[in-house]
Amino acid sequence: MKKILSLVLTAALLVGCCFAFASCGTQDAKKFEENGYFRCGITLYAPMNYFDEDGNLVGFDTEFAKAVAEELGLEVKFQVIDWPSKYLELNKGSIDMIWNGFTYGAEEDGTSRTEHVDFSYAYLNNSQCVVVKKGDLDTYTTLASLAGKRGMAEGGSAGETVAKGASEDYTAVNVQSKALLELNSGTVDFIVIDVLMAEALVGQGDYRDLAIARAIELPAEVYAIGLRKGSDFTEKVNAAIAKLSADGTLDRIAEKYGLSNALIKNIGQ
Repeated sequence: MKKILSLVLTAALLVGCCFAFASCGTQDAKKFEENGYFRCGITLYAPMNYFDEDGNLVGFDTEFAKAVAEELGLEVKFQVIDWPSKYLELNKGSIDMIWNGFTYGAEEDGTSRTEHVDFSYAYLNNSQCVVVKKGDLDTYTTLASLAGKRGMAEGGSAGETVAKGASEDYTAVNVQSKALLELNSGTVDFIVIDVLMAEALVGQGDYRDLAIARAIELPAEVYAIGLRKGSDFTEKVNAAIAKLSADGTLDRIAEKYGLSNALIKNIGQ
Protein backbone atom coordinates (compact mmCIF):
# COMPACT_ATOMS: atom_id res chain seq x y z
CA MET A 1 0.00 0.00 0.00
CA LYS A 2 2.79 2.36 0.90
CA LYS A 3 4.54 1.52 -2.38
CA ILE A 4 1.39 2.27 -4.37
CA LEU A 5 0.87 5.54 -2.51
CA SER A 6 4.48 6.49 -3.18
CA LEU A 7 4.08 5.82 -6.89
CA VAL A 8 0.88 7.89 -7.00
CA LEU A 9 2.55 10.81 -5.22
CA THR A 10 5.57 10.60 -7.51
CA ALA A 11 3.35 10.63 -10.60
CA ALA A 12 1.41 13.60 -9.25
CA LEU A 13 4.65 15.44 -8.56
CA LEU A 14 5.90 14.81 -12.09
CA VAL A 15 2.63 16.03 -13.59
CA GLY A 16 2.76 19.12 -11.40
CA CYS A 17 6.32 19.81 -12.45
CA CYS A 18 5.35 19.51 -16.10
CA PHE A 19 2.54 22.03 -15.66
CA ALA A 20 4.83 24.35 -13.74
CA PHE A 21 7.48 24.12 -16.43
CA ALA A 22 4.93 24.82 -19.16
CA SER A 23 3.63 27.86 -17.29
CA CYS A 24 7.14 29.20 -16.74
CA GLY A 25 7.78 29.94 -20.42
CA THR A 26 9.02 33.44 -21.09
CA GLN A 27 5.89 35.59 -21.48
CA ASP A 28 7.36 38.18 -23.82
CA ALA A 29 4.37 38.67 -26.13
CA LYS A 30 2.14 40.18 -23.44
CA LYS A 31 4.92 42.45 -22.19
CA PHE A 32 5.70 43.74 -25.67
CA GLU A 33 2.02 44.34 -26.37
CA GLU A 34 1.63 46.30 -23.13
CA ASN A 35 4.79 48.34 -23.77
CA GLY A 36 4.11 48.78 -27.47
CA TYR A 37 7.68 47.89 -28.42
CA PHE A 38 10.54 45.41 -28.12
CA ARG A 39 14.24 46.25 -27.81
CA CYS A 40 16.99 44.82 -30.03
CA GLY A 41 20.59 44.49 -28.89
CA ILE A 42 23.01 45.51 -31.63
CA THR A 43 26.57 46.49 -32.38
CA LEU A 44 27.39 49.04 -35.06
CA TYR A 45 28.76 47.84 -38.37
CA ALA A 46 27.78 48.11 -42.00
CA PRO A 47 25.76 46.78 -43.68
CA MET A 48 23.73 45.49 -40.73
CA ASN A 49 23.31 48.41 -38.27
CA TYR A 50 25.15 51.71 -38.67
CA PHE A 51 24.66 55.47 -38.71
CA ASP A 52 24.44 57.24 -42.05
CA GLU A 53 25.85 60.69 -42.81
CA ASP A 54 22.76 62.32 -41.31
CA GLY A 55 23.07 60.40 -38.06
CA ASN A 56 20.19 58.03 -38.78
CA LEU A 57 20.48 54.37 -37.78
CA VAL A 58 20.23 52.33 -40.98
CA GLY A 59 21.24 48.92 -42.28
CA PHE A 60 19.72 45.61 -43.27
CA ASP A 61 19.02 44.40 -39.74
CA THR A 62 17.74 47.84 -38.76
CA GLU A 63 15.13 47.90 -41.53
CA PHE A 64 14.38 44.21 -41.11
CA ALA A 65 13.61 44.69 -37.40
CA LYS A 66 11.40 47.69 -38.17
CA ALA A 67 9.50 45.68 -40.79
CA VAL A 68 8.90 42.80 -38.36
CA ALA A 69 7.77 45.23 -35.66
CA GLU A 70 5.35 46.93 -38.03
CA GLU A 71 3.97 43.57 -39.11
CA LEU A 72 3.31 42.75 -35.45
CA GLY A 73 1.79 46.15 -34.65
CA LEU A 74 4.71 47.23 -32.48
CA GLU A 75 7.67 49.58 -32.52
CA VAL A 76 11.31 48.57 -32.17
CA LYS A 77 14.02 50.24 -30.13
CA PHE A 78 17.73 49.61 -30.55
CA GLN A 79 20.28 49.25 -27.77
CA VAL A 80 24.01 49.23 -28.58
CA ILE A 81 25.74 46.52 -26.52
CA ASP A 82 29.17 45.00 -26.07
CA TRP A 83 28.93 41.75 -28.00
CA PRO A 84 30.59 39.59 -25.32
CA SER A 85 27.83 40.69 -22.90
CA LYS A 86 24.94 39.80 -25.22
CA TYR A 87 23.52 36.94 -23.11
CA LEU A 88 23.83 38.92 -19.89
CA GLU A 89 21.94 41.84 -21.46
CA LEU A 90 19.26 39.51 -22.81
CA ASN A 91 18.73 37.63 -19.57
CA LYS A 92 18.57 40.72 -17.37
CA GLY A 93 16.02 42.30 -19.70
CA SER A 94 17.91 45.35 -20.96
CA ILE A 95 17.33 43.93 -24.45
CA ASP A 96 14.68 41.54 -25.75
CA MET A 97 16.47 40.10 -28.78
CA ILE A 98 19.97 39.76 -30.15
CA TRP A 99 19.48 41.03 -33.68
CA ASN A 100 22.74 42.00 -35.33
CA GLY A 101 24.37 39.53 -37.67
CA PHE A 102 24.01 36.82 -35.02
CA THR A 103 25.44 33.50 -36.20
CA TYR A 104 23.47 30.33 -35.55
CA GLY A 105 26.31 28.18 -34.32
CA ALA A 106 28.56 27.55 -31.34
CA GLU A 107 30.55 29.59 -28.87
CA GLU A 108 34.33 29.50 -28.73
CA ASP A 109 34.18 26.74 -26.12
CA GLY A 110 32.06 24.59 -28.42
CA THR A 111 28.80 25.22 -26.55
CA SER A 112 25.84 25.53 -28.90
CA ARG A 113 24.27 28.97 -28.88
CA THR A 114 20.90 27.24 -28.72
CA GLU A 115 21.66 26.65 -25.04
CA HIS A 116 21.53 30.42 -24.51
CA VAL A 117 18.77 31.57 -26.88
CA ASP A 118 15.86 30.46 -29.02
CA PHE A 119 16.66 31.20 -32.64
CA SER A 120 14.30 32.53 -35.27
CA TYR A 121 14.33 31.35 -38.85
CA ALA A 122 17.70 31.93 -40.52
CA TYR A 123 17.61 34.80 -43.00
CA LEU A 124 21.11 35.52 -44.39
CA ASN A 125 24.00 33.32 -45.47
CA ASN A 126 27.38 34.35 -44.10
CA SER A 127 30.85 33.08 -43.26
CA GLN A 128 33.87 34.32 -41.39
CA CYS A 129 36.83 35.61 -43.36
CA VAL A 130 40.43 36.57 -42.69
CA VAL A 131 41.37 40.15 -43.52
CA VAL A 132 44.99 41.30 -43.89
CA LYS A 133 46.98 44.12 -45.44
CA LYS A 134 46.92 43.90 -49.26
CA GLY A 135 50.69 43.57 -49.37
CA ASP A 136 50.51 40.44 -47.19
CA LEU A 137 48.05 38.44 -49.28
CA ASP A 138 50.77 36.14 -50.64
CA THR A 139 51.95 35.44 -47.09
CA TYR A 140 48.61 34.34 -45.69
CA THR A 141 47.19 31.53 -47.81
CA THR A 142 46.18 28.93 -45.18
CA LEU A 143 45.09 28.94 -41.57
CA ALA A 144 48.48 27.42 -40.72
CA SER A 145 50.18 30.53 -42.12
CA LEU A 146 48.54 32.61 -39.37
CA ALA A 147 50.32 30.69 -36.59
CA GLY A 148 52.33 33.02 -34.36
CA LYS A 149 50.92 36.12 -36.05
CA ARG A 150 49.06 38.84 -34.15
CA GLY A 151 45.35 38.16 -34.56
CA MET A 152 42.18 39.92 -33.47
CA ALA A 153 38.42 39.32 -33.51
CA GLU A 154 35.29 40.39 -31.71
CA GLY A 155 34.94 38.70 -28.34
CA GLY A 156 32.16 36.14 -28.23
CA SER A 157 31.89 36.01 -32.03
CA ALA A 158 32.24 33.15 -34.48
CA GLY A 159 35.37 34.92 -35.69
CA GLU A 160 36.94 34.59 -32.25
CA THR A 161 36.83 30.80 -32.52
CA VAL A 162 38.77 30.94 -35.79
CA ALA A 163 41.29 33.54 -34.67
CA LYS A 164 42.09 31.83 -31.37
CA GLY A 165 42.49 28.50 -33.11
CA ALA A 166 44.84 29.97 -35.70
CA SER A 167 47.23 31.87 -33.41
CA GLU A 168 48.05 32.01 -29.71
CA ASP A 169 48.89 35.69 -30.13
CA TYR A 170 45.28 36.77 -30.12
CA THR A 171 43.37 39.77 -28.75
CA ALA A 172 39.61 40.20 -28.35
CA VAL A 173 37.78 43.48 -28.92
CA ASN A 174 34.17 44.40 -28.16
CA VAL A 175 33.11 45.19 -31.75
CA GLN A 176 34.25 44.05 -35.20
CA SER A 177 34.78 47.61 -36.38
CA LYS A 178 37.49 48.02 -33.73
CA ALA A 179 39.34 45.04 -35.22
CA LEU A 180 39.30 46.71 -38.63
CA LEU A 181 40.76 49.89 -37.17
CA GLU A 182 43.53 47.97 -35.39
CA LEU A 183 44.49 46.07 -38.53
CA ASN A 184 44.48 49.28 -40.53
CA SER A 185 46.85 50.90 -38.04
CA GLY A 186 49.19 47.90 -38.06
CA THR A 187 48.59 46.85 -34.46
CA VAL A 188 47.74 43.30 -35.60
CA ASP A 189 48.61 41.16 -38.62
CA PHE A 190 45.20 39.67 -39.32
CA ILE A 191 41.61 39.83 -38.15
CA VAL A 192 38.63 37.50 -38.52
CA ILE A 193 35.27 39.17 -39.18
CA ASP A 194 31.97 38.47 -40.95
CA VAL A 195 32.40 38.32 -44.72
CA LEU A 196 29.28 40.47 -45.22
CA MET A 197 30.93 43.25 -43.24
CA ALA A 198 34.26 42.76 -44.98
CA GLU A 199 32.74 42.91 -48.45
CA ALA A 200 30.97 46.16 -47.55
CA LEU A 201 34.06 47.95 -46.23
CA VAL A 202 37.36 46.30 -47.11
CA GLY A 203 39.33 47.57 -50.11
CA GLN A 204 37.71 50.99 -50.23
CA GLY A 205 37.75 54.32 -48.42
CA ASP A 206 39.65 54.24 -45.15
CA TYR A 207 40.21 50.51 -45.62
CA ARG A 208 41.55 50.60 -49.17
CA ASP A 209 44.85 49.01 -48.08
CA LEU A 210 43.12 45.96 -46.61
CA ALA A 211 42.00 42.82 -48.42
CA ILE A 212 40.10 39.61 -47.77
CA ALA A 213 42.41 36.58 -47.81
CA ARG A 214 40.19 34.61 -50.18
CA ALA A 215 42.63 31.70 -50.27
CA ILE A 216 41.64 30.91 -46.67
CA GLU A 217 38.15 29.44 -46.93
CA LEU A 218 36.08 29.10 -43.76
CA PRO A 219 32.81 27.19 -43.16
CA ALA A 220 29.46 28.64 -44.19
CA GLU A 221 27.16 30.15 -41.56
CA VAL A 222 23.69 31.67 -41.32
CA TYR A 223 22.32 34.66 -39.42
CA ALA A 224 19.26 34.38 -37.18
CA ILE A 225 17.62 36.38 -34.37
CA GLY A 226 18.29 35.28 -30.80
CA LEU A 227 15.31 35.49 -28.42
CA ARG A 228 15.09 34.53 -24.77
CA LYS A 229 14.89 30.81 -24.05
CA GLY A 230 11.28 29.72 -23.97
CA SER A 231 10.02 33.02 -25.36
CA ASP A 232 6.43 32.90 -26.59
CA PHE A 233 7.35 35.63 -29.07
CA THR A 234 9.61 33.46 -31.27
CA GLU A 235 6.66 31.96 -33.12
CA LYS A 236 5.23 35.42 -33.83
CA VAL A 237 8.59 36.67 -35.13
CA ASN A 238 8.90 33.62 -37.38
CA ALA A 239 5.41 34.18 -38.81
CA ALA A 240 6.30 37.80 -39.58
CA ILE A 241 9.61 36.79 -41.19
CA ALA A 242 7.86 34.23 -43.40
CA LYS A 243 5.35 36.85 -44.58
CA LEU A 244 8.05 39.46 -45.28
CA SER A 245 9.97 36.85 -47.24
CA ALA A 246 6.92 35.85 -49.28
CA ASP A 247 5.76 39.37 -50.13
CA GLY A 248 9.18 40.56 -51.31
CA THR A 249 9.93 42.97 -48.45
CA LEU A 250 13.16 41.20 -47.51
CA ASP A 251 14.24 41.13 -51.15
CA ARG A 252 13.84 44.90 -51.37
CA ILE A 253 15.78 45.53 -48.16
CA ALA A 254 18.54 43.12 -49.20
CA GLU A 255 18.89 44.78 -52.60
CA LYS A 256 19.19 48.19 -50.95
CA TYR A 257 22.18 47.03 -48.89
CA GLY A 258 23.84 44.83 -51.51
CA LEU A 259 22.87 41.56 -49.82
CA SER A 260 20.62 39.99 -52.44
CA ASN A 261 23.01 37.09 -53.03
CA ALA A 262 23.22 36.36 -49.30
CA LEU A 263 19.49 36.46 -48.61
CA ILE A 264 17.84 33.12 -47.88
CA LYS A 265 14.78 32.68 -50.09
CA ASN A 266 11.32 31.33 -49.26
CA ILE A 267 11.90 31.50 -45.52
CA GLY A 268 9.51 29.37 -43.48
CA GLN A 269 8.11 27.51 -46.48
